[in-house]
Amino acid sequence: MVEQPRRGGFTVNRRRLLTGSAAALATSAALTQCARGQPATDASGFGTEVEPFHGVHQGGIATPPQAHALFIALDVQPQTGRTPRDTVAAILRLWTADGARLTQGQPALADTEPELAHRPARLTVTVGLGPALFDRIGLAHLRPATATELPEFRTDRLEPRWSGGDLLLQICADDPVVVAHASRVLLKNVRTMTTRRWRQSGFRDARGSDASGATMRNLMGQIDGTVNLTDSAAFDRHVWDHGDSQPWFAGGTILLLRRIRAEMDTWDQIDRESKELAVGRRLDNGAPLTGRQEFDEPDFTAHVNGIPVIPPNSHIALARHRTEDEQFLRRPYNFDDPPPDGQTTDSGLIFATYQRDPATQFVPVQQRLADADALNEWITTIGSAVFAVLPGVDADNEYLGQRLIESD
Repeated sequence: MVEQPRRGGFTVNRRRLLTGSAAALATSAALTQCARGQPATDASGFGTEVEPFHGVHQGGIATPPQAHALFIALDVQPQTGRTPRDTVAAILRLWTADGARLTQGQPALADTEPELAHRPARLTVTVGLGPALFDRIGLAHLRPATATELPEFRTDRLEPRWSGGDLLLQICADDPVVVAHASRVLLKNVRTMTTRRWRQSGFRDARGSDASGATMRNLMGQIDGTVNLTDSAAFDRHVWDHGDSQPWFAGGTILLLRRIRAEMDTWDQIDRESKELAVGRRLDNGAPLTGRQEFDEPDFTAHVNGIPVIPPNSHIALARHRTEDEQFLRRPYNFDDPPPDGQTTDSGLIFATYQRDPATQFVPVQQRLADADALNEWITTIGSAVFAVLPGVDADNEYLGQRLIESD
């Protein structure tokens, strides 16, 4: 063994350094885990869990929400010697092949960092098409009737940098490293065929920080999403398209993605009671003001001294469905980005909702909220996009959207 000279005449034996460092690191890790009350070997399986890729529906919709999400909108670019439909087909083939492998903990075929793929942490990859793309690829007659742009609501202050898009790539996982790796793999192979329109990152409660299935909190401190769809019958009625107007779309759904900025600086200035009256729920446990627990049924007829306990313009009073159709799946994520100059915060909610028909499910609810919601003083919708989320694929030899792309 050659002793390597160092400054000041000190020498180090390379083998002794490496073996000693490895032992020291192992001892330190074991001591750290013991100090935290954890076993030195993690047998929980966390990080190795997988969500299915193949099926009637794409993952990332009925999937229990993961801790981290990335939503990316892309616009398709003209290609020499290739039609727009051929370009979209090439993109969808790539995303299907890579998504099928990455979600199962396998490196993509051209993965230059394959080690990052082995712990998928419930990774899902979900793909959608913007309404205008159907015209560009010559398939306007096959666009689902429900895939149309939303009306602009009175309180909207939409910014182009957060709105629209030809293609949606939704990537969710319990580990942000997995999300980052998957996005790089899925985007680098399509960089010559697309340009990025916007990119939105979101997060929910970290895995294990709350009881499994607990309702998330948004950054305004509210429990967010108490009233939601949970069972297969509700999904079948309110989320999944049945192919009635476009048979190829059976198993798909419509995603509305709304970027809602929270005016945190002014929200911080009001007292707790005022916040609860604006929402209609208690901040500590999410119970309606007429109840004691989160899932208690609100009593909108209750009065004290002639004054409604839950104000009629509170968020829950207006968001509550008035008909059976006014229900949809909520799968929101918080965002907290570096603020622009002159602002102290840039926080809010990436409000992702999935439904069969936004015109009968989402629009009536949002119209009531835009007209009178007590929360409007502290929230502003600054981005909006609509996507037809493609049906799933049942076999390895099928790619996402193939039934649409190869239609005559």
